[in-house]
Amino acid sequence: METYASVLNYAIPGFILLIAIEWLAGLAMGTQTIRSMDTIASLSSGLTNIIKDVLGLTVIVVGYSWLVSKVALFEIEATWIAFGLAFVGKDFAGYWQHRLSHRINIFWNEHIIHHSSEEFNLACALRQSISTIVSAWAILYLPLALIGVPAKVIAIAAPIHLFAQFWYHTRLIGRMGFLEAIIVTPSHHRVHHAMNPEYLDRNFAQIFIIWDKLFGTFQKELPEVPPVYGIKRPARTWNPFLIGFQHLWLLVKDAWRTRSWWDKLRIWFMPTGWRPADVAAKYPVSTLNDVTTLEKYNPKASLPLLLWAWSHLILTLGLVLFLFNHLGQMTYPEILWYAGFLFVWIFSYTTLMDRSRFAWIPSLLASGFGAVLFWKMEGWFGIGEVFGWGNALVLGYLGFSLVAAFAFSFFDFRQDMRQMASA
Repeated sequence: METYASVLNYAIPGFILLIAIEWLAGLAMGTQTIRSMDTIASLSSGLTNIIKDVLGLTVIVVGYSWLVSKVALFEIEATWIAFGLAFVGKDFAGYWQHRLSHRINIFWNEHIIHHSSEEFNLACALRQSISTIVSAWAILYLPLALIGVPAKVIAIAAPIHLFAQFWYHTRLIGRMGFLEAIIVTPSHHRVHHAMNPEYLDRNFAQIFIIWDKLFGTFQKELPEVPPVYGIKRPARTWNPFLIGFQHLWLLVKDAWRTRSWWDKLRIWFMPTGWRPADVAAKYPVSTLNDVTTLEKYNPKASLPLLLWAWSHLILTLGLVLFLFNHLGQMTYPEILWYAGFLFVWIFSYTTLMDRSRFAWIPSLLASGFGAVLFWKMEGWFGIGEVFGWGNALVLGYLGFSLVAAFAFSFFDFRQDMRQMASA
């Protein structure tokens, strides 16, 4: 837990710096790909995911350490050769995990948030799901386990492999010559994120594009077909929790509503988007058939709301980094309470970003939860010992946030509604 958190201390600022560079490069090139609310939503999604991962809140049904201890036919030393095997094997497994996540209903739920952005930029790379609660993907590492690649080698290769997938989420880099035949490039991955019929469910590879070419899922980016990004059942929210469980909730409702017991069982493992015939007829779901007609989700945001949303993200990022740097000084129950607050906090401000007139409710819960923790801990988890004004800053912002939420919900948003009604 602490080792992964220490890596993130460097990775998170690095990612944010690169996103800022992409924004500046876009301004210089006249090709701006970043929208404030979309970017805040993407970064907030990433924060929920890494908090969950650092805390080990995902139940691993089959772990690699257990797998290699049971099935290894050989014993390999932790050398550069072993690392190379691990990296290539991880990429092969990643291809199939990625492909299955797109093709099977229940697995799509944990991946949908990554495709939910209607932009394609470096921030989009960080849109990762909080909904992966149970995982058995380590079974795909069976070939590596059979030849005895040590678990500690996988532990080193995995984060490197993951971070190496960040850079190609951009529209600012064109085709890359001979590299197009070897590795996944921005052009390849733009195809993957697009929902045009020509591009749908193509280019699943994560590092080496050879897997798509071997298994028949490769598609070149076509100059005459500009990619349209997003999902065919648009999320229509900035809230990472709502996006992360939308598809699962639809599956649950469909399984409950269908009269067929066979459909109740098979719906989870049918191709993504499949619904029982009786439910689909009675409860139709809006799907984007002509992707060129997509109207990007963009609820009106005043300058005060934009500034408020950015301030929330910055404070949240600071609180997350404080948690990661003080895990060793906290008990596990304290860590869970801290994480629980962060989840409620992110839920509250992303709901307000959606301009929901009921956004004051989660904001009230978040500020109240934070105040209770502040009282119980006699300060904010020892932040006053590190930053002299830390306690005052956290407590003051909890109060300010609640006042702002009420102001937006009862004045700004409702005034806009009245204006729209009278227009």
